Amino acid sequence: MADSASQVLLGSGLTALSQPLMYVKVLVQVGYEPLPPTLGRNLFGRQVYQLPGLFAYAKHIMKIDGRAGLFKGLAPRLCSGAIGTIVHSQVLQRYQEADQEEEPGSSLKEPLSSLEQVIKETSREMVARSAATLVTHPFHVITLRCMVQFIGRETKYSGIFSPFVTIYREEGILGFFAGLVPRLLGDVLSLWLCNMLAYLINTYALENGVSAISEMKSYSQAVTGFFASMLTYPFVLVSNLMAINNCGLAGGLPPYAPNYSSWLDCWSQLLKEGNMSRGNSLFFRKVPAGKLYVWEEKRFC
Repeated sequence: MADSASQVLLGSGLTALSQPLMYVKVLVQVGYEPLPPTLGRNLFGRQVYQLPGLFAYAKHIMKIDGRAGLFKGLAPRLCSGAIGTIVHSQVLQRYQEADQEEEPGSSLKEPLSSLEQVIKETSREMVARSAATLVTHPFHVITLRCMVQFIGRETKYSGIFSPFVTIYREEGILGFFAGLVPRLLGDVLSLWLCNMLAYLINTYALENGVSAISEMKSYSQAVTGFFASMLTYPFVLVSNLMAINNCGLAGGLPPYAPNYSSWLDCWSQLLKEGNMSRGNSLFFRKVPAGKLYVWEEKRFC
């Protein structure tokens, strides 16, 4: 319990610090661009029109709602993080207890190979993460909708408990799990990609006996984790868009998003538009050709 409590406290602090970044990212994912692009230079020094980055976007939010406005949706996000940490640790603890009960006869079993051990640990981590995601997804949906309210200046999902009543009244139980399937798929794929790539690199790419090999192996997990998150980002985007799709907020309706019939329909339309990586980067955001933005339409500026 002490470990879980320390993890919750640490996680809550990191969540609070990253809230402005998350807030801006969600608004960009939705397609809300309240500021006109400016002429700048890309990484290669060429002049291109760029959409505002993280800091310009955050300044725009502060100009309207003050500094506190950058922390909309923080309360349900903190609840999600705390509950998710507890559920995750409890599931892993059950696995550890089951292993301890099997120890008396473990000497008769052949030891697991390194690959089998990785598969076993990854499978357990997958179950723990999936359980935590399933339990906390309603808080995730409310967090996203609290943030997206900025676009249309609504107050429909303000507070912690009233959004639960609103979602249940308007959408039923399924409303709490909007966007769950792509989120679960993305988490599972990212986990397996990360762990299997790290295993392959540590086993075959990094030879034993090389100096500082243990340090290099510790870095490989971080590198493969970043690579896996990049590959599975479209699942994150689709999940977030489905969580706010057609929920009665301006950000979940045209011109920001059509009424998607399913997450596969959302995926298909984003793929056709070339928007599968929208919101993945908050810097050096080049303006796509032929894209119409809200700042041009003068609707919500």
